Amino acid sequence: MATPDQKSPNVLLQNLCCRILGRSEADVAQQFQFAVRVIGSNFAPTVERDEFLVAEKIKKELIRQRREADAALFSELHRKLHSQGVLKNKWSILYLLLNLSEDPRKQTGKVSSYAALFAQALPRDAHSTPYYYARPQTLPLSYQDRSAQSAQSAGSMGSSGVSSLSMLTLNGPGPTPHSLLPGQPHQAPGVGDGLRQQLGSRLAWTLSANQPSSQASTSKGIPNSASRNTTRPRRDGDTGGTSEVTEAALVRDILYVFQGIDGKIKMSNTENCYKVEGKANLSKSLRDTAVRLAELGWLHNKIRKYTDHRSLDRSFGLVGQSFCAALHQELKEYYRLLSVLHSQLQLEDDQGVNLGFESSLTLRRLLVWTYDPKIRLKTLAALVDHCQGRKGGALASAVHAYTKTGDPYMRSLVRHILSLVSHPVLNFLYRWIYDGELEDTYHEFFVASDPTVKTDRLWHDKYTLRTSMIPSFITMDQSRKVLLIGKSINFLHQVCHDQTPTTKMIAVTKSAESPQDAADLFTDLENAFQGKIDAAYFETSKYLLDVLNKKYSLLDHMQAMRRYLLLGQGDFIRHLMDLLKPELVRPATTLYQHNLTGILETAVRATNAQFDSPEILRRLDVRLLEVSPGDTGWDVFSLDYHVDGPIATVFTRECMSHYLRVFNFLWRAKRMEYILTDIRKGHMCNAKLLRALPEFSGVLHQCHILASEMVHFIHQMQYYITFEVLECSWDELWNKVQRAQDLDHIIAAHEVFLDTIISRCLLDADSRGQWGVTAAEEDEENKRIREFQESIPKMCSQLRILTHFYQGIVQQFLVSLTTSSDESLRFLSFRLDFNEHYKAREPRLRVSLGSRGRRGSHT
Repeated sequence: MATPDQKSPNVLLQNLCCRILGRSEADVAQQFQFAVRVIGSNFAPTVERDEFLVAEKIKKELIRQRREADAALFSELHRKLHSQGVLKNKWSILYLLLNLSEDPRKQTGKVSSYAALFAQALPRDAHSTPYYYARPQTLPLSYQDRSAQSAQSAGSMGSSGVSSLSMLTLNGPGPTPHSLLPGQPHQAPGVGDGLRQQLGSRLAWTLSANQPSSQASTSKGIPNSASRNTTRPRRDGDTGGTSEVTEAALVRDILYVFQGIDGKIKMSNTENCYKVEGKANLSKSLRDTAVRLAELGWLHNKIRKYTDHRSLDRSFGLVGQSFCAALHQELKEYYRLLSVLHSQLQLEDDQGVNLGFESSLTLRRLLVWTYDPKIRLKTLAALVDHCQGRKGGALASAVHAYTKTGDPYMRSLVRHILSLVSHPVLNFLYRWIYDGELEDTYHEFFVASDPTVKTDRLWHDKYTLRTSMIPSFITMDQSRKVLLIGKSINFLHQVCHDQTPTTKMIAVTKSAESPQDAADLFTDLENAFQGKIDAAYFETSKYLLDVLNKKYSLLDHMQAMRRYLLLGQGDFIRHLMDLLKPELVRPATTLYQHNLTGILETAVRATNAQFDSPEILRRLDVRLLEVSPGDTGWDVFSLDYHVDGPIATVFTRECMSHYLRVFNFLWRAKRMEYILTDIRKGHMCNAKLLRALPEFSGVLHQCHILASEMVHFIHQMQYYITFEVLECSWDELWNKVQRAQDLDHIIAAHEVFLDTIISRCLLDADSRGQWGVTAAEEDEENKRIREFQESIPKMCSQLRILTHFYQGIVQQFLVSLTTSSDESLRFLSFRLDFNEHYKAREPRLRVSLGSRGRRGSHT
């Protein structure tokens, strides 16, 4: 026969733990302590204590499982059990059986085995924005029967209101709760009284945890004054005129004010606040407390007004609707708190609990219990004010700004809302960088698309950054990379006609499929998020550059521009000029493009240009410029290079116009060298033929000197342009292209290359008008030439005039070079005036050069 000790609750409970876990008594000590705390705590199911209701649920569950015979058997056994008085807690036993019969796979929040139950710590409060976790206190409620919400409502996911109440033990001004100390007897009802009920799975912990210790120990000594022992009246009886309003009635009114319903406390539209009716006879302390509590209703109204207005506005976009959904979720938890408070108030009325009783609702207790919900609603109201008039990425930035606070409770709340608000933004982003798709109906994303732009301008004009919509948690460098990723994918599909799936270009990682994924991403913006952006950027850009270089020969076309339009292929240019001379000396109106094209093909076949790719030679062509009166073929001839498809993105129309200007400049300089070479050959022949005529010796000598100056000038200019401008700039361009990470880098480097050679060849707008001759000067020169031809005796004087005029132009040019900000142009002036010939003739050169000490340092 078992000893009394073996039947004690402690021994039986310890044996149960050993049976469930399959361990010895020493190994289950921790689980045994936990079980003792559970039994001695205020945990109770949040359902009504109705034995027949639980029995009906068990029968329905059996029928749902198609076990009609078991359901009939259970009904008969329950009838027999009910007819006998052996068991006192039939409801508790049935409820236990119902819970044990539930399939653990249906409720992921429940433990899957009894061993897992004891492996957990005490249950923690469920927060949607978890920061603090408060354990339920074990102070007993002072009465047993409490109705609450359904188990489904109490077990649903929460984010505010009720869940925040349990933080009072850590964060709020509430009184010190009682603890269940070892060896301290816990005043719990007997087994026959059943398990204790609570107001809700979370509120009951707070209600029991926050009873003032002094009040709990002296609850029997509370004075039973008439005002505090007054039974709470019903709401329809609150029309007392100028009679004294009891605190019980005021508490009931306050609960309605929390929902925005006026009673004794009404909303003042003029002052935008709640005020107690003037005819209500209240003490100053009660009136002030009621006004303080009414602030919760004012905050609720503010948030509710915003959500009601914006929820119906479809133009608010997905981000805005997510913000409204987050606010609705917070208000839902707030309403859950109010429901629990109403349930307690109704229960007190039904059971006749006096106001002065230990656990009854009072204004002071409401102040304590609504402290954290008020802070939460204040944060939400501040967000509503700050987000007025914002949408899309700007709205996400406004919410993100509130995460930069030192209050961890407020920061956790805002981060939760931010995870919901930013979820659509991150969905936009991942769909753009992984698929190149942009479905932004309400213009919320920071990448904008212009559908009117044609395919040839896709890279330059179709997609742009909408800077006002860039969220503050995404940097400008990240947003630029995001733009380039999607733009590269669309460029490949639409311009390059490359239909390679994105998954083969990018190792697609998990996107933000849920707000929780977005929240996890925000915890590591600098690593996880940055890593995803960088990986997609580098892989997409590398694939695009490989397609352009291998399939469309971008670098080969770039080198072809250098060889033909910038006269880099010397043998071809020289031979082409020799072949074109008979044609180009004719008037421009008598030229035919097909004849010039034939000459071009002949020059290609006769030089090293024939070894170039047929694709490159096919694009090389002849172009005739607009003809002006008196123009010869030299004035209108130009080479052209046709570009189309993806390479036209780099060689745009503006770039090709720059190439044309540089080609004309180089072509005319090459022609002048060609002419001066012929003149010098003629001078050498004439010097031998006219040696017997001494009267021509002075004239021939002067002509020889002038021709030598011109040859020296044109040689120095060509050396400067060829080596210091073209070669150096080309080398910089080629190095940048080799290191380029995306197509934008190549385009930028190419534009810098063209701007540099345009500027250093004096073809830009700043260099116009500083050198050269005007039309009037050209007419005067023609007049002098005619006079020279008409009169040989005047040849010497006319030649001196021509020499003086030329030297004046060169001196003016040298003055412009010495005052230039470009160091290369200043060094060009040194080579042109290497023996200081022009310096001796032009005072401005002596001042300009002397003041800088350029010559002095070398003498």
